[in-house]
Amino acid sequence: MKLSQLDTPCLMLNRETLLQNAQALTNHIQSLGVNLRPHMKTAKSIDVAKIALEGNFGGITVSTLKEAEYFAENGIKDMIYAVSMVASKVKRAAKLLKNGTDLKCIMDNPDAAHAVAERAVELGVELPILIEVDVGDHRGGLMPDADNLMAMARALHDYPGVQLAGVLTHAGNSYGCRSVEELQKIADEERDGALIVVRKLRNAGFPCEIVSIGSTPTAVHARDLEGITEIRSGVYMFGDVFQAGIHSCQTKDMAVSVLATVISHRQELNCALIDAGSLALSQDRSTAASGLPEDVGYGLVMDESAENRTANMHVARAFQEHGVLECDGSFPFDQFPIGSRVRVFPNHACTMAAMYDSYKVIDVHGEVIDTWPRVNGW
Repeated sequence: MKLSQLDTPCLMLNRETLLQNAQALTNHIQSLGVNLRPHMKTAKSIDVAKIALEGNFGGITVSTLKEAEYFAENGIKDMIYAVSMVASKVKRAAKLLKNGTDLKCIMDNPDAAHAVAERAVELGVELPILIEVDVGDHRGGLMPDADNLMAMARALHDYPGVQLAGVLTHAGNSYGCRSVEELQKIADEERDGALIVVRKLRNAGFPCEIVSIGSTPTAVHARDLEGITEIRSGVYMFGDVFQAGIHSCQTKDMAVSVLATVISHRQELNCALIDAGSLALSQDRSTAASGLPEDVGYGLVMDESAENRTANMHVARAFQEHGVLECDGSFPFDQFPIGSRVRVFPNHACTMAAMYDSYKVIDVHGEVIDTWPRVNGW
């Protein structure tokens, strides 16, 4: 199938670029002597998971229980559900455990652990739990010096229905870095923060089998992972403009894009319209952050082949189903007539892909070779 035969907007995935990205991080993490547990929250596809798992130990990370159920149905049995577990969700987790899935969850609150443990006992399961540790992202987790860290460990160790499986961190603060040196520093701090907690737990007599850290920027730039058992990252498979801006990948490594059609010319405004707006591209404006090479609005725009970019073209504004193309200087209306196609590369691959139910997979020649389904929802 030719690109011209596709309805737009649609989500494109370059299989060759995906393969290269997956193999590159696998090789890097293996060279550091730890396991790579790919995070599937970006891809949400068994076909992508198979590629990401090649050469690795077979475990994945998920961000929703629906993802966990989907991947379990497709044969993957080792998972970490990397969002804080609560009692109301234990029933679905218990079903996965009873069906043979090695599902591990995360928590950061002793009182919540008690409620989860009681529900797990009611359902006849024992749920492995990792203590989430905040190493600088300030999202979820306990600080390494938190007063209730030991109370959390004691709860998971003593309560029936749960068991202490280890610790987990996510260095989301790496997204604020603007140089390789900064990223290397955050990677070291993430490792060290996790190991401080591990030493405290083990010195107090608690088991700590799994030491799981990760984000794409810290995974790419990690230099020493001694003491760590596994690293998690997800967007490395696809890359995006923001990741290229913070040195996690290069522009050539971006594997996903949206194919869109030019639907209108506005000569008096020096711009054109495409049929991909905020629903097709997301409203992520991460490249507008200070210190990045270029603000690409709602996406970097290239020609249909994704080989050429004209005059720094980008999606300057996004309405629900309309995107507004602008560029440096006079807009090249003759190069992009109404009905022509463009490829929009995302600020943030995760949020852009979330609106689509499948990928149109292309080969090195730009030919559509397959359609791979995605799982969405919660």
